[in-house]
Amino acid sequence: METDLDDAEVIERARRDSAAFSVLFDRHAPALHRYVTRRLGDSTADDIVAETFLTAFRRLGRYDTDYRNARPWLYGIAAKLIGKHRRAEVRAYLSLARTGVDEVAESYADRVESRVTASAAQRDLVRALAVLSAKDREVLLMIAWADLSYEETARALGVPIGTVRSRLHRARRKTREALGGVDPSAISEEETGRG
Repeated sequence: METDLDDAEVIERARRDSAAFSVLFDRHAPALHRYVTRRLGDSTADDIVAETFLTAFRRLGRYDTDYRNARPWLYGIAAKLIGKHRRAEVRAYLSLARTGVDEVAESYADRVESRVTASAAQRDLVRALAVLSAKDREVLLMIAWADLSYEETARALGVPIGTVRSRLHRARRKTREALGGVDPSAISEEETGRG
């Protein structure tokens, strides 16, 4: 059964039988959608995820099957597409910093029944995200929100692992400074109003 195959095997099969590609979509689209939604909002996420998988399908012949997990490859494609929407992302962060209401988190899963008042820490955090360079923000969010490893992030972005480490270090430092020395990873989801 195709669902028992690793991603590289699914891609090899999809090169011969395009219907097999649906396994890759079913396996990775939900998590990718959540990641893109947090970055750009629900309405844009649908388009970005669809375009990510369309691009991946078109590039099946170029995928290096030595990499058994296609997740970094897919996030790399999505990152390039998100890059085209960075202004909208920064506007969303600045809006969240102003209003304290996370429209993205509320709209995606319809889990939140009433508007949540964000804490000062959340506002400072999103303000810090908005002013990070696009490259630093991309690394930070791939690791924090997409739960990619340093190696997977490096592969997704096509940069050396040392670059990932330095960008992450810089992003964490700037975020910590914006939070008055508080480590952003120490802020729980309950404190930020996303729990």
